[in-house]
Amino acid sequence: MKLSVGLRIANSLSLTPQLQQAIRLLQLSSLELEQEIQLQLDSNPLLEKVEEQISVESLSTVDASQKDLTNELNADHLPDDLPVDTDWDDVYTHQPTSLGAAEFEEREDNRQSQQSLQEYMLEQINLLHFSRIDQLIAYCIIDSLDEKGFLDAEISEITASVQHLLSSMDYEEEIEEDEVLVVLKHVQRLDPIGVGSRNLAECLLIQLDSLPVNTPCRNDAVKLLQHYELLITNELPKLIKQTGLNQEQLRCAVDLLKTLKPYPGLEFESKESDYQIPDVVVMKKNDCWQVTLNPDVMPKLRLNSFYTNMIRRADQSEDNQYLRNQMLEAKNFIKSIDERHKTLLKVATCIVEHQKSFLEIGPEGMKPLVLRDIAEEVELHESTVSRVTTNKYMLTPRGLFELKYFFSSHVGTTSGGEASSTAIRAKIKKMIAEENARKPLSDNAIANLLKEEGIDVARRTVAKYRESLHIPSSSERKVLI
Repeated sequence: MKLSVGLRIANSLSLTPQLQQAIRLLQLSSLELEQEIQLQLDSNPLLEKVEEQISVESLSTVDASQKDLTNELNADHLPDDLPVDTDWDDVYTHQPTSLGAAEFEEREDNRQSQQSLQEYMLEQINLLHFSRIDQLIAYCIIDSLDEKGFLDAEISEITASVQHLLSSMDYEEEIEEDEVLVVLKHVQRLDPIGVGSRNLAECLLIQLDSLPVNTPCRNDAVKLLQHYELLITNELPKLIKQTGLNQEQLRCAVDLLKTLKPYPGLEFESKESDYQIPDVVVMKKNDCWQVTLNPDVMPKLRLNSFYTNMIRRADQSEDNQYLRNQMLEAKNFIKSIDERHKTLLKVATCIVEHQKSFLEIGPEGMKPLVLRDIAEEVELHESTVSRVTTNKYMLTPRGLFELKYFFSSHVGTTSGGEASSTAIRAKIKKMIAEENARKPLSDNAIANLLKEEGIDVARRTVAKYRESLHIPSSSERKVLI
């Protein structure tokens, strides 16, 4: 084997820093993009944000006010009430001296924090005339509540916890489970009624006991809860036989139970709203669907003119070289932002073209669509389309949806076509909503109805779609009263 030196030309792809930045910006959400832009604005002096221009009317108003003030100042006799642009309190504010402090805060904190279930219960416990030991038992009970308001511990465990705390405080008294049960009954009668119950049946019984004696069907509802297992499994014939109630009494008792709160602690659950800002807005104008980028998430960036003029000097000083490097980074960043917006608009427009029937009639009109279809039309790679559609949201007349929502698998039809799984789920949900509650549709019956519409799906596929919609089975949906 002979060694030799030669030249060879070959094409290869290399990820430059500019390309890496463009790929990273492409997959950022609107919030992450805003944070990235702010980071670049803070670190790059050559980059600045274009602020909104002041309107011509406001400028003319300012000029007119300045002319009026100038004329008054040039007059022979100055008026008593000369207009000024500042007040005394704007410059000199009250400051407490070292001899004394302000009696109250000058600003009131209007922030509201939601009270938890434990805090709400402790406030009521502190108002009761409990002994120290009973109060300690109540604290341990409240500490054992779960998010639904149920008691998430055995009575023996609470007794042992209280006994351990008393021993640590050098109390020699012995605590029995009966004492814990007495305190638990007091806690269960506090607001909300039924908190501290050990199961759903006990919670409903406590609420029924707190109702007036003359409440219609109150005693019948108590009988139903005594056979709680049959009521949960919807075995109404056995329930009627064992309770001795007729169908009318049974219906009235069930209606009364529906008015009660099954989980008293849920109203104290923290509700944090997750707001999303749309990246793309779709509107219909002149019978044509138009896709536009949301201007609120489209930052307008430009180069700083002051520093740009300084770079025009031809010297090779260190400061000038620094500004040149910063200007190059700013140009690449602006270009990457622009490419991100163009790619997002191109992909969103292509999605709308495929899903026009969804915008017209809803989820039942969803067409089967995969990333490859969009990638081939917009001449991009599938990975690029995946990055564009991740954490990006589209605002439509049907609501706010993530771009990933419009992609779904497909199921074959009897005519040889394809149907979207999203559309099939919508049809199943509509069929179940319109079914007879006394004779609910089984999964096999739903599959047969879909076959009549030309959608060939198996029974187990219908069951999978139904479970994904959190819809119970036909036996659990059946209502006899």
